[in-house]
Amino acid sequence: MVKKGRIFAFFLIVIILGGLISTTITGIAKEIKLGLDLQGGFEILYQVKPANEGDIINEEALNATVSALNQRVNVLGVSEPYITIEGEDRVRVQLAGVEDQQTARDLLATEAQLTFRDVDDVVKLDGADLQEGGARVTFNEANQPEVAVTLKDANLFGDVTREILDRMPQGENLLVIWLDYEEGDSFFEEAQKEAPKFLSAPTVRQVLNTTNVVIQGSFTIEEATFLAEVLNAGALPVQLEEIYSNSVGASLGEQAMKNTIFAGFIGVALIFLYMLIFYRFMGTIAVITLSVYIFLVLVIFNWMNAVLTLPGIAALILGVGMAVDANIITYERIKEEIRSGKSIMSAFKAGSRRSLSTILDANITTILAASVLFYYGTSSVQGFAIMLIVSILTSFITAVYGSRLLLGLWVNSRIFNKKPRFFGVKESEISEL
Repeated sequence: MVKKGRIFAFFLIVIILGGLISTTITGIAKEIKLGLDLQGGFEILYQVKPANEGDIINEEALNATVSALNQRVNVLGVSEPYITIEGEDRVRVQLAGVEDQQTARDLLATEAQLTFRDVDDVVKLDGADLQEGGARVTFNEANQPEVAVTLKDANLFGDVTREILDRMPQGENLLVIWLDYEEGDSFFEEAQKEAPKFLSAPTVRQVLNTTNVVIQGSFTIEEATFLAEVLNAGALPVQLEEIYSNSVGASLGEQAMKNTIFAGFIGVALIFLYMLIFYRFMGTIAVITLSVYIFLVLVIFNWMNAVLTLPGIAALILGVGMAVDANIITYERIKEEIRSGKSIMSAFKAGSRRSLSTILDANITTILAASVLFYYGTSSVQGFAIMLIVSILTSFITAVYGSRLLLGLWVNSRIFNKKPRFFGVKESEISEL
C-alpha cells in the first residue's frame, strides 16, 4: 500500500525550499561583495623600507604598516580592502571599486610625517603630539581653506612658541610646518622658491598656551580635506616604494563576471541535463539538492561577509562537481543493489550505506588539499581555498543527507516497488536471487 503522507511531505519540502530560494536569492546575490577581478579596481605591491636610518623592518613594523594602511583605506570608503603581508618586506593592497587611482595612491603612500620646526630645521613638535582624529578643515576670514589640528599638550606648545618668540634677529621667529620633511631639506632654500616644500611658516608674535593650531597654505578645499584625512589616518611607520601595480577597469571586471556567470549557468545546466537523462527519477532528486547546494553556498558566503572573486566562482562550480560525484556514487550503488535482485527499499538502504565511506574519503582528501592551499597560499589562492572548503562541506550535506531525505520519502512510500525503470534499471538487468 502506497504511503501518500511521505509523498505529500516531499512536495511540501520542495515547495518550501522553492519559495525560500525564489524570494531571497536575488537579494542575497546583490549583497555579496565582489572582488577586484569582478568589479574593477586596482592593486599595488609595496616594498617596505625603513623610515629612519637604523630602523628594522620586522613583523611588528609590517603589522603596524597594514594597520595604518587600513585606516587610510577607510578614508576612501572602500569596503573589504585586502591588505596582506607578502614575504619579509612587502605589502600588497587590493582595492575593489576604486575609480580615482591616483588619489588612492597618494593617500596610501604619503608618509604624513607632520613636523613643526624652527628656521634651522630643528624639530619642535611632530605628529605624535597631535590629538587622534583632531585634524579638520576650517576657513579663514578670506574664506580660504585651512587645516585646524588639535595638540595633546597646551603647555608644550606654549614652551615651543616661547622659544621661537625669543629668537633673534627679528624675522627668524617663524614656526615652519612641514609635511614629509626629508633629510637635507632646508627652510632657507625652500623659502626662496615660488612653491616651497613646507606647508606654511607663520610668525610667532606671542606665547600660545593652546592646543588649537591652524595650518595655513594655498590650499584648495580638496587639498585641505586630503591633508586633514591623512593626518587623522596617522603617519606611516615606514617608507613605501611601489614596485608593481595592476588595474582592472570596471567594464573589464563586469564583462569577466558576465562571462563567468554565463559559463557557470551553461555548465550547471549540462550537469542537470546529464543527471536527468541517466538517472531519471534519482536525477530529479539530484537537481533539487544541487539547487539547494548553490543557494546555501551563497547564503554562507554572504553570512561570512566574504568577497567573491573569479577563483571563488570556480570553487563554487567545483563544489557542484563534488556534489554530483557524491550523487552518482550513491545512485550507482543503489542501481547495483537493484540489479543484484534486492527490493527497491533494500537497495536504497544498502546503496546509501555503501556509498558513504567513498564519498567521505573523497571529500576529506579535497579538504586537506584546500587546507594546504590556504596555509601556504596568499591573496586569491587563500580565497579559492576557503570557498572550496565551504563548497565541499555544503555539497556533502546536501548531496548525502539532502538526497537521502528526499529519495527516502519516495522509496519508503512504496510507490516504486517493483518499478526499477524509475531508477534507470531494466528488468532484464536484474539477477535472480
